[in-house]
Amino acid sequence: MIGRPESANSSWRTLTPDITPLLDIIFIVLVFLLLTANIPLQSLEVDLPKTDSEALSAISDTKSITINMLAGTPAWAIQGQEYEDWQQFKPALTAQVAALKETDLILASDKDVTVDSMLKLLAFLQEHEITATQILMEDE
Repeated sequence: MIGRPESANSSWRTLTPDITPLLDIIFIVLVFLLLTANIPLQSLEVDLPKTDSEALSAISDTKSITINMLAGTPAWAIQGQEYEDWQQFKPALTAQVAALKETDLILASDKDVTVDSMLKLLAFLQEHEITATQILMEDE
C-alpha cells in the first residue's frame, strides 16, 4: 500500500480553507455585471426652442390637425375622433401621415397622461419625418 508520509507541511494544508466556492461566486457576479452593464439606452432627440419668446406663441387659425392624448380610456383622439388604445390609434394616424406633413400639427395632452404616451407619439412622428409640431400649454 502506498501511503503519504506525515509531515508538518501536509497538516498545514488541511487547516487552510478551500476558497474554490468563493472564487465561483466572484466569477458569477463578475459575469452578471459585465452582461448587464452594456444595455443600450434608447433615446429620442427633441429640438427645443432657445428662448421663452420662441416657446410661447399663439395658435394660428390656419388649417391644422389636433392630436389629443387623454388620461384613461379613450386614450387618443385625432380631430375629436377618439380611440381606445395605441393599436387602434396608430392605423388612423398612419392614414393621416400625408396630411400631417402638409399642415400644422398640434399636440394637446391631459396633465395626467404618462410620458410613455408622449414618447410613442413623438417616436412615430420622427419615424415618419414629421418635424414641425406645436404642443399646447396652459397659461399659469
